[in-house]
Amino acid sequence: MKQFPTHIVAVFGIAENEKEEILLLKHRGRNIWMFPGGQVEVGENLIDALIRETKEESGMEIDVVKLFSVSSNTCSYQGYNGYDIVPTKVVMGFICRYIGGEFCDSDETTESLWVSKDKVLDLIVVPDFIDKFKGYLDFTGGIEYLEYITKPEYNLKLKCLI
Repeated sequence: MKQFPTHIVAVFGIAENEKEEILLLKHRGRNIWMFPGGQVEVGENLIDALIRETKEESGMEIDVVKLFSVSSNTCSYQGYNGYDIVPTKVVMGFICRYIGGEFCDSDETTESLWVSKDKVLDLIVVPDFIDKFKGYLDFTGGIEYLEYITKPEYNLKLKCLI
């Protein structure tokens, strides 16, 4: 019997406040700065997933404004927490607007920071986050598509506008 391919669908948001600063969250386990986001759950749409993930990770509320990025992490690798294999990930990036709320830590985050756009690249160190943020900075209306692998090391395989 044939089997459908398996992909993880995920979302992330570049959330801006009224001063055009960007929301960064510090990941609890990896001690790195990141953008809010995560996996889309079964039966959940992309926008609701990003609103939920941001609320869970930061306690803050956002409006999802515009899609600016689609990417594929096409590597698969050994799983963890009882999962056999981590499959290809398809990740959509959205520009978001901060609505309100104060930061509260979570199982995934320890702190938040509002950063001017020109300082974000000084703080994020994960290569795909860097490439995605550069796509946000360069956004003029076309959707950027990235294909990359993260293991055994980061390799950007394709970057284009679609």
